[in-house]
Amino acid sequence: MIGQSEQIMWLGPTRQVVTQLHLSCFLFLQPRRFSGKRPPALPSLPPSHPGAPSPRACRRRPIDSPYRCAATPRTMEPAEAGGGIAAARSSPAAVQATNDDAAASKLSCVNKGYMKDDCVHHFVRRATKRAPIINRGYYARWSVLRKLMLQFLGAGNGGTDQKRKQILSLGAGFDTTFFQLQGEGLAPYLYVELDFQEVTSKKAAIINHYTEMKEKLGPEATISIEKGEVTSTHYKLFSADIREIPKLDRVIHMAGMDPSLPTFIIAECVLIYLDPTSTDAIVSWASEKFSTAIFFLYEQIHPDDAFGEQMIRNLESRGCPLLGINATPTLGHKEKLFLDHGWKRAVARDMLKIYNDFIDSAERRRIERLELFDEFEEWHMMQEHYCVAYGINDAEGIFDDFGFKE
Repeated sequence: MIGQSEQIMWLGPTRQVVTQLHLSCFLFLQPRRFSGKRPPALPSLPPSHPGAPSPRACRRRPIDSPYRCAATPRTMEPAEAGGGIAAARSSPAAVQATNDDAAASKLSCVNKGYMKDDCVHHFVRRATKRAPIINRGYYARWSVLRKLMLQFLGAGNGGTDQKRKQILSLGAGFDTTFFQLQGEGLAPYLYVELDFQEVTSKKAAIINHYTEMKEKLGPEATISIEKGEVTSTHYKLFSADIREIPKLDRVIHMAGMDPSLPTFIIAECVLIYLDPTSTDAIVSWASEKFSTAIFFLYEQIHPDDAFGEQMIRNLESRGCPLLGINATPTLGHKEKLFLDHGWKRAVARDMLKIYNDFIDSAERRRIERLELFDEFEEWHMMQEHYCVAYGINDAEGIFDDFGFKE
């Protein structure tokens, strides 16, 4: 999943809220996992680089929300970003770098038994054991996306008649969802991932290196590391700046997406880093393009309380301002974003409610037995500042039973 990201760290009721920003800016493959010819080495980030974590930052105990995000391909000027001083400090490298840490957080969950993923270890240089609150936060995000995605894939199917569907992941990063779905026999007719070329080239190189990943693409797959592209019958990886709507339209056409098919669009902590004008354009474009679709967002909320204000300050100081958060600061604003730009229905819930009411109770009991957990106050605060929102277009009338239930 370009998945996922800045971390909020609450160090107890008597201490302040701080941010652990995931800043591992370049991917390294794990030497112990190599077999045969090694892929070309990727450059490391020197410790003196502004995007590199300080030794002190590296010693902090991260409390994770495994949020991946996409960065702008260049630093925006304040006028075009609509974000004033914060926008001027936006660092593409810093925001894109959160992708690597998200993969490490997911691997921590996998190693602890929260979920299964046979491919994520290929995207992590060194396995890192995260704190229980990190693992639980990542599991909650992964679980809600998976449950909604499976609802989508099952919608409109009758008996042995499996309706063709497609998934579009904006800012996909090192997400491995396609490979997991393919291994389970659940993959859609077409799965398309978009990200900046710096990310897609690394991902293409890794996919090309590991036989078990290439085999899931089929024998007809072609891979261009230089272009950052992977093309196969059911999976496509392309580079794109999603803010440029005409180019986005062209890459969707090049990927072979059919606007008439039911489509599930994923944007996890992606649009929140863009200026509101760009976000509005993308949401509007998707509504006009796909008449039967779900647009899934996973983002921050509540920037105006003490926790939210500290979150914003810390992210801005690290070069990752949330350029869009003031345009959609609450659950109601998230829903309005969809409704104002052509989507017929919209729903938003904070992650605390989702964890308590939507994630299967049996699964909650299972994962809550995996590790000792006593950070309930911190957990509640963190989960209340993240949400899932989705817009629905249902021209085919197949999504009546989709989504959260009251």
